Amino acid sequence: MLKPRTRLVVLGAGAWGTALAVHAAARNDVLLWARDAAQVQRMQRQGENARYLPGVEFPDSLRLGVDLAPALAHAADGGLVVLAVTVAALRGMAQTLRELWSRTAAPPAAGVLILAKGFEQGSALLAHQVVEQVFDGWARRPPVGVLSGPSFAREVALGLPVALAAAGSRRVVDAAVHALHGGSMRVYATDDIVGVGVGGAVKNVLAIACGVSDGLRQGANARAALITRGLAEMARLGLALGGRQETFMGLSGLGDLVLTCTGELSRNRRVGLQLAAGKELHAIVRDLGHVAEGVHTARTVLELARAHELDMPIAEQVCALLEQRVDAAGALGLLLAREARDEPEPGPAS
Repeated sequence: MLKPRTRLVVLGAGAWGTALAVHAAARNDVLLWARDAAQVQRMQRQGENARYLPGVEFPDSLRLGVDLAPALAHAADGGLVVLAVTVAALRGMAQTLRELWSRTAAPPAAGVLILAKGFEQGSALLAHQVVEQVFDGWARRPPVGVLSGPSFAREVALGLPVALAAAGSRRVVDAAVHALHGGSMRVYATDDIVGVGVGGAVKNVLAIACGVSDGLRQGANARAALITRGLAEMARLGLALGGRQETFMGLSGLGDLVLTCTGELSRNRRVGLQLAAGKELHAIVRDLGHVAEGVHTARTVLELARAHELDMPIAEQVCALLEQRVDAAGALGLLLAREARDEPEPGPAS
């Protein structure tokens, strides 16, 4: 039996927002919104997002829009709003949503689903906490959730298999599973939104470290060690912030970590590869064409670790490398020079 179609609006036409919209349009009424009118016109004319996902054709059912108010109206009365913007743009978008929803008689959507992974610079808040803070104290605030896990946008857009975790308000999680689970995509539900958020943030920092190691030709053994000890660092911070141990063994923890540290499509790994080759960070970021969240997240991860008196040596060396306090070989050397220790289970004291 066919499931009822969900009215879904995806705010942000980058690679991941576009890929999710393409997937969802097979079973739902989907509108993909972009702030840039010229980009929307190009996508309408070309039938694809040539900037971020060249060669991936849009299904005929996918609608495009540039006017935000009508886009939100598409998802009113039970629809789902997907925030597919970067962490840096998240607060501004949430404030805009609150202002628009405050001026209309239509109720907010059934929920807001966030795709961004990382900590907000300055506040050190996870993506869902940023949105919840903006909506705090508002009687009509919508429920909030996140979608995370090992997922390269291009593969999702091409219909290759993927498994993700949806976390947060049960209302949003149920809506996300209903709308997105099916075909080549599996969506697993969890209520550990903090753990899911920490996994999605920290794995990007660790992927830079793996890129550096691969760029310096340190081999598969070194990569495996970085992933394993990186997982311990991720869990250590996640548990300190209120996440659950088992979450870091799942899709949004270990799964996303392995993909981002090893996949050729990983932007954060690519940053590490180019740092190892001696390229300047500003040039790497400029030429990347996409946001590599690990570059912006590393300092916040390290500050949180210090605030909670946690040992996160890999994150510390990535931060030092990004801030040009050490070169790639020096960062690796400092990690190798650490004293021997026991290997307990990942946790706050490990």
